[in-house]
Amino acid sequence: MSIRCLAVLASLTLPLAAQAYTSAPVLDKLEKEGKLPPVAQRLPENPEAITPLEKAGKYGGTLRSALRGNGDGNAILRIVGNQGLVRWNIDMSKVVPNVAESWTTNADSSEYTFKLRRGMKWSDGSPFTADDVLFTMNDLLGNKGFVANPPAFFKVQDKPVVTEKVDDFTVRFKFAAPYVSFIEILAHPTLQYPTLYSKKYCSQYHPKYSNKVDELLKQNNAKDWGMLIRQKCGDQETPTRWANPERPTLDPWLIVEPYGGSAAKVRLKRNPYFWQVDSKGQQLPYIDELNLAVISEVETIVLAAINGQLDFQSRHIGGTPNLPVLSESAAKGGYKVLQMEDASSNSAGLFLNFSTRNEKLRSLIRNKDFRVALSLAMDRKEINEIIHLGQSLPWQIGPKKSNRFYNEQLATQYTKTDLKTANELLDKAGLAKRDAEGYRQYPSGGRVSIGAIVPAASSGGIDTLDLVRKHWAKVGIELVIQPVERSLFYDRSNTNDYEMAIFVVGGGLDPQFDKTGVLAWSPTESRQSLLWAKWAQSGGKQGEEPSVSMKKRIELDEKWKVAKSQAEADGYLRQILQGAADEFEVIGTTATPKVLGVLSKRLVNVNEKMPWAWPYATPAGSLPQQWFFK
Repeated sequence: MSIRCLAVLASLTLPLAAQAYTSAPVLDKLEKEGKLPPVAQRLPENPEAITPLEKAGKYGGTLRSALRGNGDGNAILRIVGNQGLVRWNIDMSKVVPNVAESWTTNADSSEYTFKLRRGMKWSDGSPFTADDVLFTMNDLLGNKGFVANPPAFFKVQDKPVVTEKVDDFTVRFKFAAPYVSFIEILAHPTLQYPTLYSKKYCSQYHPKYSNKVDELLKQNNAKDWGMLIRQKCGDQETPTRWANPERPTLDPWLIVEPYGGSAAKVRLKRNPYFWQVDSKGQQLPYIDELNLAVISEVETIVLAAINGQLDFQSRHIGGTPNLPVLSESAAKGGYKVLQMEDASSNSAGLFLNFSTRNEKLRSLIRNKDFRVALSLAMDRKEINEIIHLGQSLPWQIGPKKSNRFYNEQLATQYTKTDLKTANELLDKAGLAKRDAEGYRQYPSGGRVSIGAIVPAASSGGIDTLDLVRKHWAKVGIELVIQPVERSLFYDRSNTNDYEMAIFVVGGGLDPQFDKTGVLAWSPTESRQSLLWAKWAQSGGKQGEEPSVSMKKRIELDEKWKVAKSQAEADGYLRQILQGAADEFEVIGTTATPKVLGVLSKRLVNVNEKMPWAWPYATPAGSLPQQWFFK
């Protein structure tokens, strides 16, 4: 998916005469009442025209889906979509313009110039311009009061991007060195920053622009202005992004009934200023509203799905064990069962914490023989049969075999059960002594026990750990399963209060964009050592110095960023993957099987072959704004 072009134009944009634009009846009514300007004035001068997947749709209806509890904000993002400067196209084969009408790069890909859509507006009707982009990049991401360190994706050679205003509708991103992969990285939903914050609205909470911030801090019980902005304007992946109906956005639907607290549902209505139209000039979205039920228990979400109460749902019900019940009820529930290819590598990666506070266990975790023994003790065939109904296969954390970065060692090493060798390795590690229950003891005394945190909503993760617990007990290692609410899971991760965490490992189809399992690069997701990731992000000023192998991979990743060609970049990535294979830090269980979903038979224009991928923000990458009901 090379993008080393000097100019990329909005190929899907089909200019239409202003008089050809039409909008939903509910907006036409407001226009006649004088409460909205005409549709042509609400759209950009050159809106993006989406060619519907099957056919032009009709307006109306409410899309029903479900969230799990009050910590599931990304489920909203996955429907509302990633309104970033660029996005992946509908089949995730290339990056295309989005909020930006086009972009150009200089000869060595160190500068990217984005042309914005002239006349584009926020949901409150105020203009979206280069000033909004600069507010985010300079006043927020460039200010330690908002973030201690700018996101790594906006840095090259440890130097943050310089963002410049060329004119009101043109911005330039200048990096210290070539950054060939920037556009593909920018298409990720967590890189929406440049288009996330309205300067007009959010600057009222910034001390540079307002002298009332101290008063607002007291009123909102916020400890600093950074927290205040997150409360009022949200952040990439925080629930507060969906908690303030007054916050202007560029999304197709707007919050009416907010997320948070004891809310039983989240309701969104169409954005009258949304900037896309279909090929006939009809302003999108087609669907009037989203009704997202807030449900605490996964079983209740499954029940709602099989009863036909959800028009689209995959999150929380996508595991293989649900295939029989979803299939049996499909006709009665009026839905189809989707089976989407998962872009992740491993369904349940075991992230041993190389920086755990438990000193004795930390020493063991850093012993490769110990990690290999744990892997050899596992019966992955049993995990596959029980957890995935035989629909997967034993796997470590390497890219899928179909991917050009497939590494056999990283994918398959130590996946065959071998209790004899596992026991020998544990004995060699100084753990020959056992207690009365058969569990191994440290040379200095005390049982070797590993606590594993797992999101309470992850029934598959908990069930997998229960099997691993039995496997490891056979070689004398105790595993203590610690289910916690998703918010607490992240809190404990971020405060380094865990010994092992279980989580999906990305990079099956997109290892160049999700290196979580092979590289300490994310201070929130690289759970083999978040302290190592903080060290890398801060240039060695925070966190903990990584191992020699990890430091080498971090250096290779910097070279990957500034590679002058795709071939050079690919070479660095292969070295990163090989380094991870040799070090064997994260233990895999099984490859990710197909992800299930339910889709109402009444919905049209849905890409039923869409991948289940975070960069695609499934189903947002299939553009739900062009979905409609028969």
